[in-house]
Amino acid sequence: MNLKKIGAFVIPTIIAVAIIVYMLYSIRDDLFIAIENAVPAYLIIAVLICFLSWILRGLRYKYILEKLSVDISLFKSIACIFISQTANMIIPARLGDLLRLFIIKHESGATYSNGLSSIVAERFFDIVIVALLGAVTMPFILNVPEWFSTVIGFTLAVSFIFVLVIFALKDIHSSNRFIAFGLNLIAEIKKAYSSIPALFVLSSTTVIIWLMDSLICYVIALMFNAQIPFIIIVLAIVIGNLVKAVPVTPGGIGTYEIAVALTLAISGTPAAVATIIAVIDHLVKNVVTLIGGVVSLYIFGDWSVDLMKRAFSKGITKEDIKD
Repeated sequence: MNLKKIGAFVIPTIIAVAIIVYMLYSIRDDLFIAIENAVPAYLIIAVLICFLSWILRGLRYKYILEKLSVDISLFKSIACIFISQTANMIIPARLGDLLRLFIIKHESGATYSNGLSSIVAERFFDIVIVALLGAVTMPFILNVPEWFSTVIGFTLAVSFIFVLVIFALKDIHSSNRFIAFGLNLIAEIKKAYSSIPALFVLSSTTVIIWLMDSLICYVIALMFNAQIPFIIIVLAIVIGNLVKAVPVTPGGIGTYEIAVALTLAISGTPAAVATIIAVIDHLVKNVVTLIGGVVSLYIFGDWSVDLMKRAFSKGITKEDIKD
């Protein structure tokens, strides 16, 4: 691995660690008090909810692939997401998602276009639903920082433009290989959610997924005896994930915690408690992801382990997929 690639991994990781260390150090005196008064049983509940949310994510992704005429089992669908999300915890700019292209090709013979369009469709619903949840909660919460509205409004505007572009580009053909690939990709994205039933299924499951994600944080708040209204928890998860979408650090570590802690403070939650809730919330989700990713690698076999190693070292090529 050359110095440029080392820097791409190491520098964002150092930034992430520095943010977390600074956050915890700044509330070190109150931090131990919060930990001493914690109720560990809630942690088990949070982990169970997290695993259930992964099953629902797998169901949603399987449905998207089925709309693209790609047949894959629920078990492999979940494992596929686990591996890509595990990679995203280390690989900058969420490039770990691209591992799915190779996995579903290896497991079901799908094209790279199928894989890429399935990722775009999934991510689109995640971003739109998260932003809409934020837009719905804000009117009911006092003292919401102005930049929250800017972030949510910008996200919805970009999503709306994306939809306009997707549906405006139809019946267009090109002999250029790259343009043709792009047009085919757009056609497949439209195919994934162009029907009313598909919109309903994907929208409803995505809402449930993010409410479960918020419930994890809510349970962890109870673990530290913090009585925070669920609606504020939802807004915190919204802001945390929209900030996390900007690939400053691997997996949004550090930036997510800051955004969630700042939002929880709106309810009057002490800084130490808000910080530890944000840190543990993200830690639980990342640990579950990591465990699921490791198990999934062993389930898929040696070729997937080699694929992951290549993603972390010299990059991924078509040769990584073995027929």
